[in-house]
Amino acid sequence: MINRIRDIRKQKGMTLAELAEACDPPTTAQTIGRLETGMRNLSIKWMDRIADALGVDAEVLVRSESAGHPQVVAQLYAAGPEALDTPRDAILATDLGSEGMLVVLTIEESVGEFRPGDQLWLRQIDPADAGRAINRDVLVPRTGGRFAFGRLIDRQGSLVGVLPPGSGQKQQVVDAPAWIAVAEMLVRKL
Repeated sequence: MINRIRDIRKQKGMTLAELAEACDPPTTAQTIGRLETGMRNLSIKWMDRIADALGVDAEVLVRSESAGHPQVVAQLYAAGPEALDTPRDAILATDLGSEGMLVVLTIEESVGEFRPGDQLWLRQIDPADAGRAINRDVLVPRTGGRFAFGRLIDRQGSLVGVLPPGSGQKQQVVDAPAWIAVAEMLVRKL
C-alpha cells in the first residue's frame, strides 16, 4: 500500500527511531521502515498507532494531498459508454454511506472466488443485527486476535456460524463476537 508515513515523518523532523519510540506501544525503527516502504502491510491498527505518534488523522497517512477527487466521466450501457454532460465526484470507499466503521481485508492468496491483490471492504455491524448478514461474506473477530472469514450461514443466540470460502473447509462457530463486518465492496485490479 502506498502511504505518506515517510513524508509526514520528515515534515515533523522525526527519525525512524523517534517515530518507533513515539508509538504506543513502542516498536522498532526497522518495523517503521518496512511500513513506510510497503514491505509490511499497513493495517488499520498500525495506521492508528503511527497516526497517534505523528499527531495526525490516520486517513492522512494514505491520502494524497495533491491528488484531486476522482471523477465519474462516463456511464456504460449495452450500446457502449456515454460521456456525462457534467462529471461528478466518484464515491470513494470512505464516502460510502451507512453506519459502522469500514475495515479492509486484503487477499494474499487465492481462496474461493478471491484473488491475490483483492481488497474486500467490510462494514462493521452489531452482532444483534447478524440476521441481515445471513448468506453474505463476513469477517468476525475471535479470541486471541484471530478472525473467522466466510459466508455467514447461521445465527443462534450469541453464536454465529461462518463457512470459510475454501473448498472442503468446515463451519467455524464464534460465540458472542464484539462485531461482525459485512462485505460491502470488492476492489480488484484489472
